[in-house]
Parts: sequence; structure tokens; C-alpha cells
Amino acid sequence: MRNIRMEKDIILYYGNPAGYVSGGKAVVDPLFKSEELNAFLSRQKDIGEVKWTDGVYDRLVNGQRDNQELTLLKSCRVWQLTPESDLRMRFISLADFCKEFGEPQMSDYQTIYDGEVETNNLEALYTKFNVDHPPGYAGHSLSMSDVLELYDENGSSFFYCDRFGFQEIGFTPPAQNQTMQL
Repeated sequence: MRNIRMEKDIILYYGNPAGYVSGGKAVVDPLFKSEELNAFLSRQKDIGEVKWTDGVYDRLVNGQRDNQELTLLKSCRVWQLTPESDLRMRFISLADFCKEFGEPQMSDYQTIYDGEVETNNLEALYTKFNVDHPPGYAGHSLSMSDVLELYDENGSSFFYCDRFGFQEIGFTPPAQNQTMQL
């Protein structure tokens, strides 16, 4: 019996689901990081990149093995209003924000967290940034008027933390909002 093997795109390390392969990228829980596993992964022809991501083992053990559930996780940024922004912008619904100030503008916000998290589920992220702040989190607990950004090499999606849940918004730097005139 081999100690490390692949079964249906799942990487098994001594019988434990350590990671998975999707789109030529191996996503592996750092719990299993070792020279032996690195050597195994480097010998695999269908793996071009290895991404060490916390929580992969837990997701796999809990039965999240189908392709839909094992999509690559996006990185996450948390945006909060800058200290210089209008105090009336804070902790209000998106409807009230837009009515009073127009669409939220990136220039009024600052990034207080940028990193990888173990889910793309917005409600789970809300809980994470309220109860279990990850290392490097420098802001207040996630609240109304904050913006979550999920991003990867294909682009970003922005979500305003509203009264109930999240609302996707267009959130671009001011320079990108201007149209070019010839």
C-alpha cells in the first residue's frame, strides 16, 4: 500500500483526505505539509501549482467531495469605512447609504483584511469575521456598511453587508468610474 495516493482527484495522505486537485491546481491542507507530500505532488503531471489552504481537511472529512463543493476557494478582503469618511455612512443599510450618499465608493473605504479563508459562503464569512477573527484581521467585527470582496485571478465580486444578508455591489476605484472621451 502506498502512503500517499490519488483517488478521484482526492489526495490521500496515509488514508486521510489531505487535499484535492481541480483545474491543474492541488489544494492541500497545511496540516499535511511535509517533504514526502511535496515530493509526491511535484511528480504529478496534472498538477501545475500547489495551494496550501486551511480547512481543506475538514471540508473533505465532512463529505464535501463532489466537484461543485470542491471548487477552488477565492481569497477575501474586508473593506471598512476610513476614519475620515462621513460618520453618517456607518452602520446603515445599503438603501439608506445609496439614498444619502450614492453608491458606496472604494475611496471611502480601506482594506482591513486580505487573505485566504476556508469558505466562499457569505453568511459563514460574516460569522468568522464576528466571532473568530483570523490572524491579521485589523478592524471591528463585520457590520452593516462593511464590504466583503471575494477575488481570484479572474476578478472580484463585492458584497455590502446589509440589514439582512449581503447585497452585491459595483465597487470600483474612482478612476475606473470615469468614461474616456475622445
